[in-house]
Amino acid sequence: MSLNDPISNALNNINNAEMASKQTCILNHSKFLESVLTLLKKEGYVKMYKVVDKKPTKQIVVYLGGRINKCKAVKPRYPIKKQDYEKFEKSYLISRDVGVLIVSTTQGIMSHKDAKEKGLGGRVIGYVY
Repeated sequence: MSLNDPISNALNNINNAEMASKQTCILNHSKFLESVLTLLKKEGYVKMYKVVDKKPTKQIVVYLGGRINKCKAVKPRYPIKKQDYEKFEKSYLISRDVGVLIVSTTQGIMSHKDAKEKGLGGRVIGYVY
């Protein structure tokens, strides 16, 4: 199976493992995915993760906490302006204060709440609730 979008594949694997009530999930490593997982850990959706350097490839072992109901990537990666976060919250999140939009900005990966506070736009990568 070819991986055309590693972030989408990783978020789907996390979602499937969470639905199957598994405690861990193993993903292929990338720096971008590592920054997304750091955000998920900061928001409390993932307990922890660690990078395992198995030859021939690096992998990430994610320890799930049972808090994820849905975790998906957004395609196409819509550009978002600082005043348009309301529209995307209504489209992808179930409630105003529940869940996180994952946004790629010029200052790195962050939640839509942090990007709103800093007045940054970017591209919507995915959502978790």
